Amino acid sequence: MKLLSIAALGRQIVLTTSLAMAVGSSFAAYPDKPIKMLIGYAPGSSTDIVGRMVAQDLSLLLKQPIIVENRGGAAGSIAADAVAKATPDGYTILFAQNGLAINVAANPKLPFNGMKDLLPVVGVSATPHILIVNNNSPIKNVAELLADLRANPGKRSFASSGIGNSDHMAGELFLSLTTTQAIHVPYKGGSPAATDVLGGQIDFYFAGMPVGYPLYKADKVRALAVTSKHRFSGTPELPTILESGVAEYDMALWQGVFVPAGTPKEVMSTLTAGVLKVLDTPEMKDRFIKSGVQIAPLTQARFSDLYFSDITRWKRVMEKSNIKLD
Repeated sequence: MKLLSIAALGRQIVLTTSLAMAVGSSFAAYPDKPIKMLIGYAPGSSTDIVGRMVAQDLSLLLKQPIIVENRGGAAGSIAADAVAKATPDGYTILFAQNGLAINVAANPKLPFNGMKDLLPVVGVSATPHILIVNNNSPIKNVAELLADLRANPGKRSFASSGIGNSDHMAGELFLSLTTTQAIHVPYKGGSPAATDVLGGQIDFYFAGMPVGYPLYKADKVRALAVTSKHRFSGTPELPTILESGVAEYDMALWQGVFVPAGTPKEVMSTLTAGVLKVLDTPEMKDRFIKSGVQIAPLTQARFSDLYFSDITRWKRVMEKSNIKLD
C-alpha cells in the first residue's frame, strides 16, 4: 500500500491540461526569450544527443533559441537540482533520463525532492541499452559472458556513464538476476565509457543506443544483446537478454522534459504540445532511427505515471540488491 500511495501522490502533484489549450493562446504568451535546457550528462552521451535533437527542432517551432548546457556529475543530480531551484517560468528546463528516477529512489540525501520539486512534462523516448564488448573479446554471446563471469568472479569490469545512471543499473540488474559479480567502473559520460571498451580496458558495457548503436553498425564493437523485453527495431538481428536466458530481465532508457514545480500549466502545455509536434515529423523520426533511439512520445499524465512508478520500481531493486548510491 505504501508503494502505491507514493505513485498516487506523484500523479496528484502533476498539473495536466489539454493539448488544445497549448496550441492556442499559450503559444502567443510563451516563450518570448531564450530557454535554457540543462542536461546532467557529458556532451556525446545518450541523453545529450537526444536532448540536443529535440532542442534544435523545438527552438524552430517556438521561434526562440534553446541553449543547451551540460552540467554533468552526481548521476544527473547537479543539473536536476539547478532546475528544481530555478524560477518556475519555463525558461529553465531539464532534459533527463530514468537515471533521475533511479537516483531519487536510491538517495534520500539529494539536495532536492524528486517527488515534489520537479514535474514531468513530456516523454520523448524509451530505448533499450545495447550490451557491447571489444571486437577482440573472446565473448560472442550472453551465455559466454555469463560463463566467463562465473569462472572469474569479481575480476571482469563493466562501464557506465556514472553511478546510478541507467546504464549502471542495467549492469547491476544483470548481475543481480544472474548472481554474478563484476567491477563497476563509472565514467563522466557514455562516450568515454565506450572509448575504453574500444581500447580493451573495459570488458563489457550496457551502452545507451545513441552511443553504442553507431559503434556496432560501424563494426567497431561486438554487440551481444539488447536490454528491452522485445527486440529493438533498429537491430532485429540481436536477441534480447531475456531471450538469451536471463529470466525477468527488462530495461529501457526513457528520456523526457522536466520543469520546476510551480511552473504555470499553460507553459507546461506549450512545451508538451511543442515536443510532441516535433517528434511527429518525418525528419525527426529519421534522425532518431539513425541514432538508434526509439521514439516514445508521452503526454504529461502518461510521462508522470512512468516517472513515479519507476521510482517505486527502483526502490524495490535497490532494497533487494542492497545497492546504496548516497
